[in-house]
Amino acid sequence: MIQRISITVLGLVLLFLLGSAKPISLLIEPNTIIIDGLEIEILGNSTVGKYTCSNSLSYRDTIYLNSNIKNSLKSEISMGNFECGNRIMNKDLKTTVKANKFPKSTVIITNIKPFGTNYKCSLNFRITDKTLSYQNLILRNTKESLEGSMAVTFSDIALEPPTKMGGIIKVKDEFMIHFNLHKL
Repeated sequence: MIQRISITVLGLVLLFLLGSAKPISLLIEPNTIIIDGLEIEILGNSTVGKYTCSNSLSYRDTIYLNSNIKNSLKSEISMGNFECGNRIMNKDLKTTVKANKFPKSTVIITNIKPFGTNYKCSLNFRITDKTLSYQNLILRNTKESLEGSMAVTFSDIALEPPTKMGGIIKVKDEFMIHFNLHKL
């Protein structure tokens, strides 16, 4: 009998403790954003059409807004992991960005601040041996991610746009870099 009472009391205590457990999303502070992945896309045009090359990374980090703690993200991106849709375009991208000499690029996002329903940040993107810096870059806030885009030219990073077939196929100088910081 005492054993039944003990089990019942223990059961009630566990029910009380577990019944008051909150889902993880409610435990996250409103000034905190947990990043669960990073995706980068390179979007451009050539004389034969549009192209898209993408790279998804497993990446976890936390952004603390309005805080003295951590308000920055840093990630290295393997240039060899970009997927452009076919083997020839993958090889052309690696050759163009000199992936053998510069196998990694670095993205650093700092000074993240609320801007209406979105965010503003500073972004430094190191590709090859050049660093592109952007101030007050808008990060569009969606339910699933923070998204940003920037226009870049090959000449910004001291590279030549690729050409094929004796110049019949030419990649345009300007392209877009679009990135998604996936939220948890």
